[in-house]
Amino acid sequence: MSEDPTRYEGGQPTTPYLDAVVARGLRGSTRFHVPGHKGGEGADPGLVGAIGERALLLDLSQGQEGIDIGPSPTPFESAERLAAEFHGAQRTFFLTNGASQGNHALCLALAPHGTKVAVQRNAHASVIDGLVLSGGTPVWVAPEYDEEMGMAHGVTPAALEGVLDANPEISTVFVVSPTYYGSCADVPALAAVAHSHGAALVVDQSWGAHFGAHPGVPASAIASGADAVLTSTHKTVGSLTQSAMLHVAPGDRIDLGRVARCVRIVRSTSASCLLNASLDAARRQLAVHGEALLDRTLTAASALRERIDAIPGCRVVGDFSHGANGAMEWDPLRISIDVRGTGRTGFELAQDLRELHDTHVELKTQATLVLVLGIAQPVEQMERFSLDLAGVVRRGEPSSTAVGAIVRPPEVLQQGTSVTPREAFLGVGEAVPVDLAVGRVSCETIAGYPPGIPALLPGEVITDELVGYLRAILESGAQLHGASDPEFTSIVVMAGDGS
Repeated sequence: MSEDPTRYEGGQPTTPYLDAVVARGLRGSTRFHVPGHKGGEGADPGLVGAIGERALLLDLSQGQEGIDIGPSPTPFESAERLAAEFHGAQRTFFLTNGASQGNHALCLALAPHGTKVAVQRNAHASVIDGLVLSGGTPVWVAPEYDEEMGMAHGVTPAALEGVLDANPEISTVFVVSPTYYGSCADVPALAAVAHSHGAALVVDQSWGAHFGAHPGVPASAIASGADAVLTSTHKTVGSLTQSAMLHVAPGDRIDLGRVARCVRIVRSTSASCLLNASLDAARRQLAVHGEALLDRTLTAASALRERIDAIPGCRVVGDFSHGANGAMEWDPLRISIDVRGTGRTGFELAQDLRELHDTHVELKTQATLVLVLGIAQPVEQMERFSLDLAGVVRRGEPSSTAVGAIVRPPEVLQQGTSVTPREAFLGVGEAVPVDLAVGRVSCETIAGYPPGIPALLPGEVITDELVGYLRAILESGAQLHGASDPEFTSIVVMAGDGS
């Protein structure tokens, strides 16, 4: 049947998928299909009490006529098209396994076995996992590094140009903007460099799902020239946790059909309609009310920054860098606080905030606390936070480790992998004592938080300097993410790698 362009003529104020799910779920249908709780009848009473009967009634299976199958455009197709329209994309894909699913799909589509791709060194671990799946080979692009704060930021156009000049066969570039700390790269310039070398630019904008929705936040990567963009809608815009979107820009640098096939191969055949419905609703919220909600939040956030700066020993990081360390802009929904002047670590202050005020921050490091705001962060919470932080600063005793030197990674950029991530990760490995692993090839991905840069990736050679760095950050109070042995007494290396 041909598409009816007037099917959802209400446009952005409508939620076609959410409406269809609600209409079906709440009308009292007899259900002889999965899920087995049958709208809540067979669910444990504790679960019903926790999430409510309506959530279970709306927990429908895939393949429902009039929701995601039937005459085109189905409500699901219409929901994705409205998202694409709002974000300026040629095609938007709803993701129910987070932006990680999008990174896996893009690696499969754009970094097939044996091809080289340029990858920002502090990319999300899901990019490396995607290369394990696809067999692509990363060529690292070093991010800028803030020595004083121990923060890795974005890559500069010059750094990207150098990598592409040296590797003219590269046809895809993966970068991150904004970073975990909120710094934004010069995406228009990065797009220009990539395109001048015949490469597509993929931007992991997971932390910036709100970008472009208000004059006071950075422009979206799609509007800045990127060819594919990932947004973790759940992080700042309000969809349910584990939901995200993948946007493919207009143009022909990316094979849209290939991306669609790869999205399907990493998508569950039982994707949650609750997650998909929340994406439909979050798009409407951002499109219809986002600017107003952000306006209130940004005004309160500006006042919060001033109050934090007035607390002895505290300083909000990055608001006025304008190009320093590759940070062209800062996301105003991210508040990174330098707490070194308090004489205490971010770890200690975060613990006091949690135990004394039941206040939880997104990230704590030796030097910082990082807050993530939503598009409608309650103003009273922001007003209260500065009082809570001032209180724990006053009550605390100076720490012997708070003002110590920031532990710096041995190299922001490794020279390269000796084997591909796929070969190392899927090859035969053996756990050996860390001191005996020097010179061996890692099978693991290990990142120290802080600063969050992947210190070691599958296929890289383990060095004395690297071992010393990972031990030092453990002693500083950080954690090792991805390590098979969190205490770092052993590490998995490739068996028979010539050692």
